[in-house]
Amino acid sequence: MTSDDAFLQPIPVAQASEDVRSRFIVRTYNHLFGAIALFTVIEIALFKTGLAEKIAAALLGVNWLLVLGGFMLVGWFSSRAAATSKSLTSQYLALLAFVAAEAIIFIPLLFVANAYSQQADGSNVIASAAGTTILGCAGLTVVAFITRKDFSFLRGFLMWGGILVLLFIAASVMFGFAMGTWFSVAMIGFAGAAVLYDTSNVMHRYEEDRYVAASLQLFSSIALMFYYVLMLFSSRR
Repeated sequence: MTSDDAFLQPIPVAQASEDVRSRFIVRTYNHLFGAIALFTVIEIALFKTGLAEKIAAALLGVNWLLVLGGFMLVGWFSSRAAATSKSLTSQYLALLAFVAAEAIIFIPLLFVANAYSQQADGSNVIASAAGTTILGCAGLTVVAFITRKDFSFLRGFLMWGGILVLLFIAASVMFGFAMGTWFSVAMIGFAGAAVLYDTSNVMHRYEEDRYVAASLQLFSSIALMFYYVLMLFSSRR
């Protein structure tokens, strides 16, 4: 490797100056909050226009477990696209496409949870699940930033765990057994590990121009946690 080749190698933001690191983290979380806001706006618009009911009816006619598998696959492909994209425009397109896809995938579960919320007890299942997810992700983020520990060792667990989950879902579809409450609990734990891993990568692994890809990865993990927290809360009604 020549000296010019070494110079062209991407430099993780952790090795940059304090100003560069701070700017990268701010950009990443600004885009994360923007993605969450866009997701919320899309869902509100779909429910207000009545399109959510039609989409829910169509997706609820499909095996629920296939939707769960699709949820994971969409996250993986979008994250991969953003991480390997060489242009900022491509990263933005991957982020927008992912948020839109997640908004569609969430509709059946949100539709069911909204119906539960209109029952006699008057509790808001969606708000409770959202609040729990925010508190959980905030706590994990604080742990990552305070300890400054490199959680890259979780990569193998997340990779093989994700494969096992997809195989488990496929087996459940083929053989018709229910996954139950403990599956949701396990997936919440899996999503928590993903949040730790992604937050650690924001601090240690990403290059300075990858803040959109970093925000997509964080959004994917937070959406995964919210999905299974919401499923858990809805199943208890």
